[in-house]
Amino acid sequence: MTTSDLINEIQKLSISDRIYVVEKTIYSIRNQKDKNKMKKAADCLISDYKIDTELTAFTDIDFENFYETK
Repeated sequence: MTTSDLINEIQKLSISDRIYVVEKTIYSIRNQKDKNKMKKAADCLISDYKIDTELTAFTDIDFENFYETK
């Protein structure tokens, strides 16, 4: 389906359904944009986390059992 075919099909929908399609489209674009930003940030910091032990100090205790005191 081409872009113009898709637009023609959307124009056949009711106004509320068209608004719904637009909202979902914008939501998916924003989600993808946020995922791309997070991946880029993680990629930039990966070397820091591999080298700087202060950044990963608390991961040493990840597998220890914790007990709640009352």
